[in-house]
Amino acid sequence: MSETRPNFLAGFGSLVWLLVVGLPLYVMLVATFQSRPDYAANGPLALPGRFTLDNYLDVLDSGFAQYFLNTLVVTVCVVGIVLLLVPPLAYTIVRGRGRATGTVFRLFLLGLAIPSQAVIVPMFFVISEAGLYDSLIGVILPTAAFAMPVSTLILSGVMRDITPDLYEAMTVDGASPRRVFFQLVLPLSRSGLSTIVVFSALQAWNGFLFPLVLTQSAETKVITLGLYEFQTEHGVDTPGLLAAVVLSMLPILLVYLFARRSLVQGLMGVGGK
Repeated sequence: MSETRPNFLAGFGSLVWLLVVGLPLYVMLVATFQSRPDYAANGPLALPGRFTLDNYLDVLDSGFAQYFLNTLVVTVCVVGIVLLLVPPLAYTIVRGRGRATGTVFRLFLLGLAIPSQAVIVPMFFVISEAGLYDSLIGVILPTAAFAMPVSTLILSGVMRDITPDLYEAMTVDGASPRRVFFQLVLPLSRSGLSTIVVFSALQAWNGFLFPLVLTQSAETKVITLGLYEFQTEHGVDTPGLLAAVVLSMLPILLVYLFARRSLVQGLMGVGGK
């Protein structure tokens, strides 16, 4: 029986990758438990001489709860809009035979080539004329619009993997297109649905440009804008800023952990197999 020889090169590569991934997390987490003078004196790599939770308490006292709630509302609404519109749109693209269907799909693909920075000025005027400036709905609508092209591409790729035999079997049984959609397509597209949920949630949670341009009051401020409050004219409160970053990343990290398997499967289905 041959002995398996240890792969030292792979082990060394794994150790290097662990350091690349783990060192930034270590620096971030350790800094949140240090006071600002200790962090400045000891540097980012040193263990804190005295653990403190003051940074997290200061974050919670600085209006973070309101920013968190606003971001949560934006994220839930964006995900809801994407889940409401993208599945029937992707189903129509996959099963449609008309020229209009292909034209609509190409228009959505064109949206992938248009960065949000290129349309932020006309978007500002449209939102202002609609009376939605400095409101959460004024952030939700453009964020959902820019999440839809990629979500449509992902979900239509997943739906194309459903074999035609399944469609034909349900059609022979007398199933209507609506019944086929709800009883066949949606259950078999769970991985794609999970993917677009995570993608659109990330887009909304980490959104910066639309909230920056389309809002101005503290009541509509989101987390990404709230992080600015830890920067003053005298410097940056690094421990407080990193504590706010840790708190802001926890919800979206939990979403990713629960949906990571479906996320990978959904991305593998883009464009068909």
